[in-house]
Amino acid sequence: MNEAQVIADRLIEIVGDRAEAEATVSTGREALTRFANSFIHQNVGEDAVAIRLRVAVDGRVAALTGNLVDDEALQRLVDDALEAASLQPVDAEWAGLTPPTPVNSSDRSDPATAAASPEDRAEVVRQFIAAGPDYLAAGYCDTSDQQIGFANSLGQRAAGRNTRASIDGIHQTGESAGSGHQTSRSIGDLDGAATGGQATSLARQGMGAYDIKPGHYEVVLSPECVATIIVFLTFYGFNGKAVEDGRSFVDLGAEQFDPKVTLVDDPLSEDALWVPFDAEGTPRVGLDLIRNGITSGVTHDRRTAAKAGVESTGHAHEASAAWGPMAANLRIQAGGTEFEDMISTVERGLYVTTFNYCRVLDPKSMVVTGLSRNGTFMIEHGKITGAVTNLRFTQSFISGIGPGNVMTVGNDVRYADSEFGAGFVRAPSLQLASWNFTGGAEG
Repeated sequence: MNEAQVIADRLIEIVGDRAEAEATVSTGREALTRFANSFIHQNVGEDAVAIRLRVAVDGRVAALTGNLVDDEALQRLVDDALEAASLQPVDAEWAGLTPPTPVNSSDRSDPATAAASPEDRAEVVRQFIAAGPDYLAAGYCDTSDQQIGFANSLGQRAAGRNTRASIDGIHQTGESAGSGHQTSRSIGDLDGAATGGQATSLARQGMGAYDIKPGHYEVVLSPECVATIIVFLTFYGFNGKAVEDGRSFVDLGAEQFDPKVTLVDDPLSEDALWVPFDAEGTPRVGLDLIRNGITSGVTHDRRTAAKAGVESTGHAHEASAAWGPMAANLRIQAGGTEFEDMISTVERGLYVTTFNYCRVLDPKSMVVTGLSRNGTFMIEHGKITGAVTNLRFTQSFISGIGPGNVMTVGNDVRYADSEFGAGFVRAPSLQLASWNFTGGAEG
């Protein structure tokens, strides 16, 4: 039993028979090392406790948070939650608590990552910077170690622990920049030299960038670009609340995507990062969202599942009542194509390394506008021939990976950073027949 589980149990004990109640507690340490101009300028670390208590009294529901764990503070949190619930209107959509259900054990921690020191992170940063001694490097290396405990008044209990480490940064030449990213459960897996080498190579190739005319181009997208596409589709589309609200593009059973695309939420895989239960204590299981191009699933918490007449898929989070349930262990099934082979088949197109500042114009069609960043390259006659200046795109993410538009899927699946952060998507490179660029970075 971990510390977080003890606190969650104590909260439920204090509530007693006064209400239905569930408690989720997170304890642990997060630490960050930042660097800029090729020097470390910040080291921060925090031992933090996050408590969320939700109570329901005769259908009146309230959720409060706290971060103090002494018994007096826990008593006060319970009393405040009960008082808040008494002031709420009856919630006709309250779906009740998760009944006792077996949950897979989940110690997904790496001792070295849990104990990582500033010197450990600095060594990864040193490797990243050393890969480009003539350039200016900037970015971060962070580590986290979390224990999660859950308990509710029906007797459901779950506990788990996970660690994560990331290196993310750029190298700059003065007129160009290239980026590199790596995420793993273990800091020992981070290869600062390789990640920095990737950033250095892209920065060097990005020099001498020239303008090109907007239009539809064949593209090879990096895992970072693909991760952004997937996170946007998941948040705005494969989201039970968005479906119920009529805001989603999802048409279950329809071939909305290219047959080469399979997208799963895979919380039980060997390299999954997060605990295999959600904020309501529901066990997470594998869920197909896209299977061979066919839209196959939607994420649910207990509230959206009850409205849809199905079972929760275990995707509740602290804000899911407002934002809807979300998947956090996403993976696109790898293909068999080497990155170099993708490039070699492009007669004239673009290689895009990062999407930036993406904004949804229409959630139903998932038309999104955004920019390329940190390296956009012209491909001619099967070779990268030079860099082009950053471009604005305006493109439906659905049709972008829609039927007939995915030419090849890379074999380079890895955790990729996205506009929603790191550690949520494992993605490969994709070669797409067409992507709509609508102007330069200023347009």
